[in-house]
Amino acid sequence: MRKLVYYVGVSLDGYIAGPGGEFDVYPVSQEMSDWFNQRYPEVVPTHIRPHVNLPVATPNREWDTLIMGRGTYEPALEIGVTSPYAHMKQYVVSTTLDPVDDPNVEVVADDPVALVRKLKQQDGKGIWLCGGGTLAGALIDEIDEVIIKSYPLLLGAGISVVSGNFSPTAFRPVRRQEFGNGTQVTWFERA
Repeated sequence: MRKLVYYVGVSLDGYIAGPGGEFDVYPVSQEMSDWFNQRYPEVVPTHIRPHVNLPVATPNREWDTLIMGRGTYEPALEIGVTSPYAHMKQYVVSTTLDPVDDPNVEVVADDPVALVRKLKQQDGKGIWLCGGGTLAGALIDEIDEVIIKSYPLLLGAGISVVSGNFSPTAFRPVRRQEFGNGTQVTWFERA
């Protein structure tokens, strides 16, 4: 069965982005970028790959499907990119977004839990929960693993890593990696 993995960057105070969706405030070193581009090349948007010396055709290692909310998808739309991760099947969960004219992008207006359960039964690599916090809250019972990039930065306000109903869900750390800029990455599995 495929796993749903929430892979996300988080500030020390638990925000994945600022109150206006700002996500470019996190300190990213070259060492860290190089490591992640090699380990998780699929998280680099297709249109960004040439700018970071990653071949567009670099194969996916962990995930071939991603799920994101409208707020995560909109920055790409704002620059005219309808398929930011053209190397993956993309699902955008939104009740307000019109269908997108791209075969790799499907807008899902109904239950994201049913979608994830269906996807888990299909063949393929893992499923990346790309963001945001409200979608993560709706899918909390379906998340199998969490990979947190914890940045040494306080935002003070923003979009929470998970928001929604109170639902304590235990995970256990299985690995940790630290980078010279103070960022720590921790891999968690459902306990």
